[in-house]
Amino acid sequence: MAADGDELISDQEKVRIVSDFILHSPPGEFNEVFNDVRVLLNNDVLLKEGASGAFSQYNKDQLTPVKIENSVQPVLVTEYNDLGGCRFFDSRSKQSFKYDHLRKEATDYESWEPEPGTESWRLPLEEELDAYTLSHYKNGVSSVFAKRQGSAVVLTACIEDHQFQPKNYWNGRWRSQWSITVNGGSAEIRGILKVQVHYYEDGNVQ
Repeated sequence: MAADGDELISDQEKVRIVSDFILHSPPGEFNEVFNDVRVLLNNDVLLKEGASGAFSQYNKDQLTPVKIENSVQPVLVTEYNDLGGCRFFDSRSKQSFKYDHLRKEATDYESWEPEPGTESWRLPLEEELDAYTLSHYKNGVSSVFAKRQGSAVVLTACIEDHQFQPKNYWNGRWRSQWSITVNGGSAEIRGILKVQVHYYEDGNVQ
């Protein structure tokens, strides 16, 4: 019950505030932020139903790696392999899976087929990106996705690498995404790099 003069906050506003905290969680600190907002909200049903979209968006934005069955390499959870309903696909192993955004686990595997005419472009890029990632990123994970867009083939190459050192009061993550649109005899390449580090021993710097 609010004290005299205090302004009541609606459930909708509470969800908005909690979601904002979740989406701005530093790399490697999602669980800590989740536990804090869970205590503040004190309503697990509202948290699960209202902020589930933020959990999903955070994991996709962070290019979260997940280990899956029948594949030596993890796959990245991104907007580019999102099938909806918490399901994602792995182009490498040709399977889809259900992803738990809180436990960060893959289950409920099904076979999955790529769009016709895309693998001849995707596979060579995946091979080169795997070699590049292995050579330049200590803990790196890469994934390549492909789709048709009219007469063009759009390839999206993603790389994620992280180093979490909570005992030394810092965590960091590298994310890069490259989009290649191939249409006839031409190709357009666009890329974005994101580097985020959180240091919090004698302060709170990002």
